[in-house]
Order: sequence, then C-alpha cells, then structure tokens
Amino acid sequence: MATLLVGYDLNKPGQDYEPLWDKLKSFGNWWHHLDSTWLVRTNLTPIEMRDALGSLLDSSDELLVIDVTGKSWAGRGFEESAYAWLRDNL
Repeated sequence: MATLLVGYDLNKPGQDYEPLWDKLKSFGNWWHHLDSTWLVRTNLTPIEMRDALGSLLDSSDELLVIDVTGKSWAGRGFEESAYAWLRDNL
C-alpha cells in the first residue's frame, strides 16, 4: 500500500470541487488539511490515481500525484490529529 500526495489547481473560476473531493475520499484513508493538497493511502500507483481523477478535470486544470511512502516529512501548525495521521501513514 502506498501514500500518494495529490495536488491540484482547478483553474477556471467557479469550478465545483465536490466531485473531486468525493472521489479522493472514496479511496478510503485520506488526509486533507491544506487547500489543494491531499494524502491518500491506496493500492493505486500515481499513474492509476491520475487516470482515476482525470475525468473530473478539464483541459485548464493541473494535477500532480507523487508516491511519498516512507519519505521524511516535517510540518507546522496542524492539530494533533493531523500529525497522528501523518505519523501513521507516511
């Protein structure tokens, strides 16, 4: 199982984020404490995640998916539950 970082910019004004958020939540174990950044624990590869989210984006949107499993990390300003998720899943 991997932890994927998913970052996006929906560039057209007024876009509806809910379908994208619902899709990201559907993968199960997720962390979302920054506006356009998610961490998702999944069996998908970065390519599979990109493809799974692609139908929810239009040609002006940007998407980045990186496998961050086992990488070091540091944070500041989050509540304890956010840090707990990071410790348990990275």
